[in-house]
Amino acid sequence: MKKTILITSEFLGQGDDELGAVLMGSFLRKLCTAETRPKEIIFYNSAVKLLAEGSAVLDAIEMLTKKGVGITACGTCVNHFGLADKMEPVNMGDMAGIINELMSSKHVVTV
Repeated sequence: MKKTILITSEFLGQGDDELGAVLMGSFLRKLCTAETRPKEIIFYNSAVKLLAEGSAVLDAIEMLTKKGVGITACGTCVNHFGLADKMEPVNMGDMAGIINELMSSKHVVTV
């Protein structure tokens, strides 16, 4: 069953950004060890910052990739934040591709 996770922010939850950053790191690292993992994780809006050079969660992103999870960054978002030259090797997607991925998934989870 194809599952996709949609990450819309560099923080998990709303309120305290420092806590949200810690929670996002914990979420991604626990996802690495979960019995069931998504086929794809799509990052858009400020979530693309998690994929950029210097991000505190690149270890988790690398581990997820090694375990076969596809990682896609919204290209428009990457350009908006000026991160094109700071991105780790990830799939750069456009909105048409993101829509296609979401519509072909059996389950989409937004965090």
